[in-house]
Order: sequence, then structure tokens, then C-alpha cells
Amino acid sequence: MKDIKVAIIYGTRPEIIKLTPVIRILQEKNIAFFCIHTGQHYSTGMDAVFFEELLLPKPDYKLEIGMESVLRHGEQIALMITEIEKIFLKEKPNIVIIQGDTNTVLAGALSATKIPESNNMPRIKIAHIEAGLRSFDWKMPEEMNRVIVDHISDVLFVPTENERGILSLEGISDSKIFTVGNTIVDMIKQSLDLVEAKSSILRNLKLNKDGYILLTLHRQENVDSKENFSNIIDGVSRFANSVNLQVIFPIHPRTNKMLEKFNIGLPKIILKINPVGYFDFISLEENARLILTDSGGVQEESCILQVPCVTLRDNTERPETVVVGSNVIAGTIPANIMKSAQKMMTVKREWSNPFGDGKTAEKIIDILTT
Repeated sequence: MKDIKVAIIYGTRPEIIKLTPVIRILQEKNIAFFCIHTGQHYSTGMDAVFFEELLLPKPDYKLEIGMESVLRHGEQIALMITEIEKIFLKEKPNIVIIQGDTNTVLAGALSATKIPESNNMPRIKIAHIEAGLRSFDWKMPEEMNRVIVDHISDVLFVPTENERGILSLEGISDSKIFTVGNTIVDMIKQSLDLVEAKSSILRNLKLNKDGYILLTLHRQENVDSKENFSNIIDGVSRFANSVNLQVIFPIHPRTNKMLEKFNIGLPKIILKINPVGYFDFISLEENARLILTDSGGVQEESCILQVPCVTLRDNTERPETVVVGSNVIAGTIPANIMKSAQKMMTVKREWSNPFGDGKTAEKIIDILTT
């Protein structure tokens, strides 16, 4: 496989983080690759800082097609496809690797399917990392992206046997599916020793271990709804006051925009801070007493780090976290948030990690190159 050429496509903070172990293995094995950054996340705090901290090579192509530059999701995806296709025709990759469920992932997969094989152009094999996840909620744009991408991918890397079963029930050939774990385990194992040395966030915010609650919000169904957003803030603040714990809220730029648009006031017990770097965020997660989130990735990280989690949604595509006992689904009703948070404050931190042994990236590249 000496002449193999891999395209890596990312556009958001979670994709950058979860693809970092894959990029490192490609570098170690001297496999030719190039990176396309769509620019779906566009602020320094959500993007550039991760390349610096993680010592990642700068993307070979940066498209800067963030939601601030378009009016609709469809327009964003169309612009991404147009530009990605041009790069594919120039670079002629054999494989495109995509991760997750974003517009970037959908655009990368569709771009590969639309380029016909020819004498000058190899057929581009689509490899989808974190395949098979389902919330079964079609109101979520991410759910549509996941399903479409899974059904046009050539190789599907699933975190656990649960996702393999979902894909099999959808009629996807078992020969395409590989259970490899989740690259976030690789990333955390590679980073934990560095967190204490590189992060000063606890000292800067004057926080102690188990002395605060961590909150993250970014899902469209939460932050684009004034009712849901207000209910979440109400439930979180009421619970925090009941246990006398400060809430630390690193706020996504779009979440902050909607907070201001809806004129939702934050009580003093919720401290809004700017987005933080990777090591600072892992430190905030690792040392929190409790994590409240609508992020799938944070549900995984909290499980791996042995920190109780409450999911501020009506469903999750990470049911493994609920099964092992690290996570509970609360929804957005204040009373349910309080009840769920109270439950997780008393849970024993002795669950097992269902997401693999930290060698997922190596397994992925071995499968793709043999």
C-alpha cells in the first residue's frame, strides 16, 4: 500500500480532537495524507488553539465555510461539496476519512461519492469513524447526517457492538463494519499526563477538585429554543444553589449569540467563560463534581474520566454511558434536571469504560492499509 493517499476532513472542535490520534498514526507509519478544514467552527477558541496545543500539522486546505458566512445548512453543505470536490480532483486520494455527524462529514462523504472512477482518478473509499450512532430523533440535523453517511460509506468503524447491531438492522453488510472503540479514549490516554503541566484553568478560576459543576450547551434544539434554553438555565441554577456549587459554563460562540438574542440572564451561580483549549477543558471535566451537557463527546469523556454526567436532552446516541451508569438522560424540564442531577451526585464512580483500550486509531489505519 505504498501508493495510498488519505484525505482527512474536519471542521469542528470534536472532529479535530478525535482525528488527532489518527493523524499521529499516519505520521508514524509514513502514510501520505492531507487535511481539509472546512472552517465549520470558526473562532480561535473553538479551533486554532487546538492545533497549537496538540502539535497538529496545519491543514493543507482551509475553506472557511462557517455558519456565520451562510444563511442555511443546505447552503453550507453545498459550498463545502463544491470546494472539496475541486481538492479531490487535484489530490486524487484513495481514501477519505471522516468522523462523526456534522455538515462537514456529510459534505466530505457526498463529495467522494460524486467523483467517478477513471484512468486519472481512483475510486475514493469512504471511511466513517464513529459510525452507527443513533438518537432516533429526526429533528436533529446530526441524525440525518449520520444515517446518510453510514449508508454511503465503504468502511464503518463503530465504537461498540451496539452500533454494529444498529447498522446490521439497517441492512448494511457486516463485512463493512469494524468494532474498534472510540478514538477519544486514545486522545485522553495520550493527554492526561500533560493536563496538569499545561493547564492552569483551575488556578486561574480559583477552583478546587469536586468543588464545581461543569456545564456545556450547543445543540440546536436547545439553544435555538428560548423555552428550552431558559428551562435548562433555570433547572441548572436551581440545582446548583441547592448544593451550593458554582457552575462553570465555557460558552460556545453560537450559544452566546442565542443567549443574548433571547435576553436570558444568567444567575451569579453560573459563571460564563470564553471557550477554553483542549487541556484546560479536560482539566475542567476531570476535576468537576458533576457535568451537565448536551454534547455527545462530553458524555463519552465524562464516562472515561469517571465523572458523573447529566445529559440535557431527551435522548442520546451514546446509550453505553447510561448502561454503565455514568450518565442519565434528564431532558430540559427544570424539575427533571434537578432530580437527575441529585441522583448522579450520589452515584459511585466505579463504572467500566465501554469505548475501547486506547488503540482505536492504530486499529483503524491497520484495517484501511491491509
